[in-house]
Amino acid sequence: MEGVNNVTEFIFLGLSQDPRMQLILFALFLLFYIVIIVGNLLILLTVFSDPRLHTPMYFFLSNLSFVDVAYSSAMAPKMIEDFVSEKKTISYWGCVTQMFTFHFFGCAEIFVLTVMAFDRYAAICQPLHYTTIMSANACIVLASLSWLGSLGHSFVQTLLTFQLPFCDAQVIDHYFCDVHPVLKLACADTTLVNMLVIANSGLISLGCFLILLASYTVILFILRKRSAESRHKALSTCGSHLTVVTFFFLPCIFIYLRPSTAFPLDKAVSVFYTTITPMLNPLIYTLRNEDVKNAMKRLRSRKFSSKEKQKG
Repeated sequence: MEGVNNVTEFIFLGLSQDPRMQLILFALFLLFYIVIIVGNLLILLTVFSDPRLHTPMYFFLSNLSFVDVAYSSAMAPKMIEDFVSEKKTISYWGCVTQMFTFHFFGCAEIFVLTVMAFDRYAAICQPLHYTTIMSANACIVLASLSWLGSLGHSFVQTLLTFQLPFCDAQVIDHYFCDVHPVLKLACADTTLVNMLVIANSGLISLGCFLILLASYTVILFILRKRSAESRHKALSTCGSHLTVVTFFFLPCIFIYLRPSTAFPLDKAVSVFYTTITPMLNPLIYTLRNEDVKNAMKRLRSRKFSSKEKQKG
């Protein structure tokens, strides 16, 4: 493929060309990435170490935390490195790999968030049948389907993009290898590929977002008949989930549910679903979730007591 395309590497323009701004962005995004890794790994450790959190809701939350770590790691380290590099290049196959992993974990996030909404719907609207609906086998099947669906999406997306010839075009007006910026470099008609990208990425984002909105509409309708205490607890959980969904889905829909045309806001909007959402997820799910906060306190107290025993 490299020989046919006459392209062995691509050059990123990045978020900014100003050297001073690049240093500021380096410090800022390095901090963001550290928060993403530490926050999501802390949630994984908390869920796995506390038997009280071994429920469907926290099983999918741990899936989401793992996805966020992998998703941000698909592009953040390279972007951070480029802020202090003179030449912002990536090899042809590095670009292929980055696009595949980015869309694989990005689509997994979409599906996991959708499954989490179904879990909340089952818990609130079908409480008597919840344990049957969300059994251990059902959770494994839903998680497996999410990962397999993401694999299929990413494979198709990457294949559609890189089967095109790129001639001598090398400069990508972005900070990572995404579909639309790479398609602009193709020296062939991309009309059909653009339509397929919209069908593949755009409709997945829009479809799952509409399913989420429908499920929360039903949940809010059901909650009107509940007691004030149960309503408050359910709204707290669903509110945190809806915040994550809004920050992630709306930018995705804006980017992928349209033809390959560039807007000045594209890079800034991309930052929301590539960096901001994975960083906010652990903060939202811990600060607004009493179960997770209590589990973290228990984890901390266990570590403290084990240290005391070692000293004794």
